[in-house]
Amino acid sequence: MKSSGEKISMITAYDYSFAKIFDAAGIDIILVGDSASNVMAGHETTLPITLDQMIYHAQSVVRGAERCFIVVDMPFGSYQSDSKNALASAIKIMKETGGHSVKFEGGEEVIDAVKKIVSAGIPVMGHLGLTPQSIYKFGTYTVRAKEEAEAAKLKRDALLLQEAGAFAIVLEKIPAALAKEVSESLVIPTIGIGAGGSCDGQVLVMHDLLGINTAFKPRFLRQYLNLNEPITNAVKQYISDVKSKDFPNEQEQY
Repeated sequence: MKSSGEKISMITAYDYSFAKIFDAAGIDIILVGDSASNVMAGHETTLPITLDQMIYHAQSVVRGAERCFIVVDMPFGSYQSDSKNALASAIKIMKETGGHSVKFEGGEEVIDAVKKIVSAGIPVMGHLGLTPQSIYKFGTYTVRAKEEAEAAKLKRDALLLQEAGAFAIVLEKIPAALAKEVSESLVIPTIGIGAGGSCDGQVLVMHDLLGINTAFKPRFLRQYLNLNEPITNAVKQYISDVKSKDFPNEQEQY
């Protein structure tokens, strides 16, 4: 798709029902993101979600999708300690979920893990720029790699990931010009989120795209629906109908 100039569409999903809808709509890739920690479990960061919890979400997504490619995030603590632990985590994900690949954050510091996992036959997607699992190191969710030194490291890390065997790289919240330069320097595709239109594909969190989560409104987000409002109204109407004894009516009972 990169070589032909066709952009790659990617969206997150965490359960069977939405995976089924997104797959039928024609999405190219579903990411079972560790953002489940935020949007499904209500945590402030992605750090608390466990490997087993990620596997549960991925199993549900795999059961709902028939045709699209599925990437499963490796959660914080499942790959950072050493490449042996990373491989064990990746194997567990692949064996227990039926997913097609794994994704994890970092550059030079995780290259040994990338090589080891790829050598075991497991496709790896990289993730550079704003890496939410490192939020306490950064201290903020602001744009990354605006300074020359960090930008140079990101460019170097992208090439290292490609050389190590990664099949694609997510670029999150970095300057569009830098994302363009990185994308053009690589043979493998880049997937952008807040990284401009020159990436080879784009990814958004489903709760943001669909307007389920209305509090999160960064510049890079295009909200395609406002589901929060009609869902709220529907539930209010249901409550009212129950209270007024309008539901169920004679046609809605046996």
